[in-house]
Amino acid sequence: MKEAIEILKKNDLLRVIDDELDIYLEIPHIAYIEVKKEDSKALLFTNVVDKKNNKKFDIPVLMNVFCNEKAVKLFIGDGDKIGNEIQSLLKMKPPTTIGEKLSTFGKLFALKNTIPKKNKGKGECQEVIKLGTDAKLSDLPVLTTWEQDGGPFITMGQVYTTSLNGEMKNLGMYRLQVYSDNTLGLHWQIHKDSNHFFHEYKKAGKKMPISIGIGGDPMYIWCGQAPLPIGVFELMLYGFVKNKSAQLVKSITNDIYVPRDNDYVIEGFVDTSKLKIEGPFGDHTGYYTLEEEYPFMEVTAITHKKDPVYLATVVGKPPLEDKYMGHATERIFLPLLKTTAPDLIDYYMPENGVFHNLILAKIKTLYPGHAQQMMHAFWGVGQMSFVKHAIFVNEEAPLLTDHDAITRHILNRVDIEEILITRGVVDALDHSSPKFAVGGKLGLDCTGEEVEELGIDLLSDEELLLKMQEITSEIKDLKQYFTDTKNPVTVITVLKNRKQKELFNDLKPLYKNLKILIIIDASNQNDVDNAYMLVWRVVNNMDSNRDIFIEDKTICIDGTNKNSLDNFKRRWPDDVDCSKEVIQSLRDRKIIDISDDFIKQFQL
Repeated sequence: MKEAIEILKKNDLLRVIDDELDIYLEIPHIAYIEVKKEDSKALLFTNVVDKKNNKKFDIPVLMNVFCNEKAVKLFIGDGDKIGNEIQSLLKMKPPTTIGEKLSTFGKLFALKNTIPKKNKGKGECQEVIKLGTDAKLSDLPVLTTWEQDGGPFITMGQVYTTSLNGEMKNLGMYRLQVYSDNTLGLHWQIHKDSNHFFHEYKKAGKKMPISIGIGGDPMYIWCGQAPLPIGVFELMLYGFVKNKSAQLVKSITNDIYVPRDNDYVIEGFVDTSKLKIEGPFGDHTGYYTLEEEYPFMEVTAITHKKDPVYLATVVGKPPLEDKYMGHATERIFLPLLKTTAPDLIDYYMPENGVFHNLILAKIKTLYPGHAQQMMHAFWGVGQMSFVKHAIFVNEEAPLLTDHDAITRHILNRVDIEEILITRGVVDALDHSSPKFAVGGKLGLDCTGEEVEELGIDLLSDEELLLKMQEITSEIKDLKQYFTDTKNPVTVITVLKNRKQKELFNDLKPLYKNLKILIIIDASNQNDVDNAYMLVWRVVNNMDSNRDIFIEDKTICIDGTNKNSLDNFKRRWPDDVDCSKEVIQSLRDRKIIDISDDFIKQFQL
């Protein structure tokens, strides 16, 4: 971390804040705002307090370490270059000439560095060792990010686990709720390696060892969230990218090995016969994830460097730090995804689609139904299986990251006959599906030619809104997008008092004026002029099995919050919102400098 801080300083990517700031809301709110700025920087808080417990920390807190694309390249490297290296290995053929043999030998020899090295003795992460009752989580400046959070959460913990037989190792990134000085919740989801290991220990009736690293090389963080195949230890990726082995040391009270340069290591065991209510927590979906039972660990030791830095991140509504990490992941893992989907050219997961809620993919279309085949391939591959909405275009399409051009390309090719709606696994954080972790999937095949002109009778926003309001007073606002395409998009806000399919049916006289209708709630948080946040809201809120209606070649998407009117039996969570009082206090103290327009733009 000290080296990372120096790198950030040298590249003018660090802002040091010496003002006294609280671990409750203040520090995370500042980081949340900073990462949304175009010139965002990492933040080092040097004067950290816990006002609730009248406590002052001598430990600095570092946040937003992956603050922009430049920071990602400094700590991880060039994603495209790394991806090309992976691709060259995947395509390696038996050498025939001396030159090819030397080149192949060089590549294979370099792979020796992918194996983490176990060192004897102690590491820098064990310069200070606290055992038993002396190991207190309250000695760490663990942040409480949002008002409705169930408590303080460690948000950048590297969770190291091993299979029962010791043959498989895993590094995962999970949120960790602090219950007490020696109890820490483990939010590993049902699809994760750590959860598979947990069930092995549970079946054997044994406690599960676990160690959690905080800090050290920022690369560990990225490795922990990388979508590697089951059974591949994430620190092997560290060795491949860095071209040097990760250096590990054994934990003090269990047999888990951790990076020797972590700033902190929290050690303990999980009693696999016990679970605890975890959450709620304002997560990266921009909504709170609700309370669920999860395992927890009893802390047996906390070790750290003599002068540690506490590393944390903040999650909520986009854009966030994971935007920059996610873009690197896209580039690096494209070659691996191509092994399952060989006709894939490129893919893009917009951060306002919260990654797993929306994916755009460019493919080489070879035969009828090819895009649908690829949809099923995506939904069957690792973390891609969580994707809710997939839109496929052909190789002639514009750059996927050119938002305006690719949107026009897609809207000119939306064909009702080429829409696939199915059902499958969704992320455990998804709140819109009728059942936990199972929900609708939407696949849109836009690989064909432009659709024929359907003779839509375009009206101005004012005219169309007036006609709708003559039908029903529920509709409060309206905006049309991309009216120069074959499938214009109309967004309306409503005061919801019934199923939106009924509203859609009532609007039938206006189908001649509509192609794609999107309905959202009329609220202060929803602005029909804010396209970025509209995408975030709609792909979060919709389940394609329930919320897409098609009639007379008009498509309606219900992006409203769901309730009993929709026969929705789960509890709908609140938006993740900053405390207005905290924001105002930070503005008054001139610690943050943001406008009311900024607050509105990002729905803070």
